[in-house]
Amino acid sequence: MNHLYRDLAPVSASSWELIDDEVREQLTTHVAARRLVDFAGPLGWTTSSLNVGRVSTIAAPNATLSGSLRQVMPLAELRAPFLVSREELRAIDRGATNIDFTDLEHAALLMAEAENAAIVSGWAEAGITGIGESTSSTPIALNADYSQYPKFVASAVERLRALGIGGPYGLALGPASYLGVVESTEHGGLIVFDHLRKILGGPIVRTPGVLGAVVLSLRGGDFNFVSGEDFSVGYESHDEQSVRLFIEESFAFKIETPEAAVLLSD
Repeated sequence: MNHLYRDLAPVSASSWELIDDEVREQLTTHVAARRLVDFAGPLGWTTSSLNVGRVSTIAAPNATLSGSLRQVMPLAELRAPFLVSREELRAIDRGATNIDFTDLEHAALLMAEAENAAIVSGWAEAGITGIGESTSSTPIALNADYSQYPKFVASAVERLRALGIGGPYGLALGPASYLGVVESTEHGGLIVFDHLRKILGGPIVRTPGVLGAVVLSLRGGDFNFVSGEDFSVGYESHDEQSVRLFIEESFAFKIETPEAAVLLSD
């Protein structure tokens, strides 16, 4: 038995399989920002910190000695609870496939939004600085005319190239901006989405939890997402009507090259 306590849950093997599949499908749809950065792990639930290779000076036991303290970045934990009806679990065991996973879907979206936002916008309480708030480049102002997005993105890419930061490049877009881009064409009928991909040479990802957009280099080594425990489903409690489960992860995010990204702000 581990900290997820799945063996204690009144959930059959077939129900666990369907729950895990549904969580995986939802997270694959919504977890986006990690696709644009370097990913390491998962290193396991017991991993508590990330070595950052630096020290701070501290007083030594006597004046002859010098003292230093290793600096580390702690991993943050995220958890989202959700309920599954015991009637729905019994239906799974009878072979049903049209299961009501509304609460699960909401929990998965909340987890994805929180992780995406931590990577792009930061999570101050966890000591995580986001890509958008770390970059020294002045944000490029967006407007509601999505046909102008190629101009904004091209300006961001040119800034990165001028600094010697090579591509390919990726673009993280909040859901509203992503929809606007997908639905828009430029003068002459050129689809905006296709034009952006040609400018970037890399992916455009719909990123729930993010406002505006960010262009960043995908050359590697600039932004590091470290996974302790990747998304996992565990058991919390149950009563006669429902089983309370949760989705959980632990991670750290470290920026090596702040100038390797340009924020596009609404």
